[in-house]
Amino acid sequence: MRQRKKDEFIFGMHPVLEAIDSGKEMEKVLLQQDLKGPQIPKLREQMKLHGIPYQYVPKEKLNRITMKNHQGIIAFPSPITYQNLEQLLPVLYEEGEEPFILVLDRITDVGNFGAIARSAECAGVHAIVVPSRGSAMISAHAVKASAGALYKIPVCREDNLKDSIDFLHNSGLKVIASTEKAEDYCDQANLSGPCALIMGSEEDGISPEYLKRSDVLVKIPMFGEIGSLNVSVATGIILYEVQRQRRNG
Repeated sequence: MRQRKKDEFIFGMHPVLEAIDSGKEMEKVLLQQDLKGPQIPKLREQMKLHGIPYQYVPKEKLNRITMKNHQGIIAFPSPITYQNLEQLLPVLYEEGEEPFILVLDRITDVGNFGAIARSAECAGVHAIVVPSRGSAMISAHAVKASAGALYKIPVCREDNLKDSIDFLHNSGLKVIASTEKAEDYCDQANLSGPCALIMGSEEDGISPEYLKRSDVLVKIPMFGEIGSLNVSVATGIILYEVQRQRRNG
């Protein structure tokens, strides 16, 4: 684990609770295994109320982050303010926009996430949707990798991507999935109109339950001997294919 700067995290029960109570956005909270105390119920209640992901970890992991008296709790503030997808989408329609949403399934590398956000902002994506667990932490490093795009493009953190995809579909968006299992290339499929593009991890691709909910499956034509692209590069290609069809449509 790389050495973290002291302003990248908050530790100690009282400081963390105060930060959450004040409305400070949190990326996640790490709790020591078997942590006990009179304030633990309140902490869990506040984390649930604010939709803050948390994880129980060994004390040794907390000690690797800081050797100071962390009291079994370390929180990582978010550099951005998360948006609500169900509130954001109606606003886009009211403003006469054709919604263009990017859904990221298990993109855990911070550098890739930042690069994807940069391409998404440049390609006119209205919002990025990520799961509350199993996604890259939006840190200062992610913001830097995005060239500041994460300050400009809304990010929606959702507890259940399946429900979010259903919501997008029921709201009139065509759900597009990028997968090697597709028969059509991205330039052969109809990607016009309001849409949500799902991109999966390089290791496992898109979860099968999300593929089942997709209206269109597409793949990128490959001409070399290497059979795959970096996920941030692949995302950029398909985002601009969507925009090409919109501009020519």
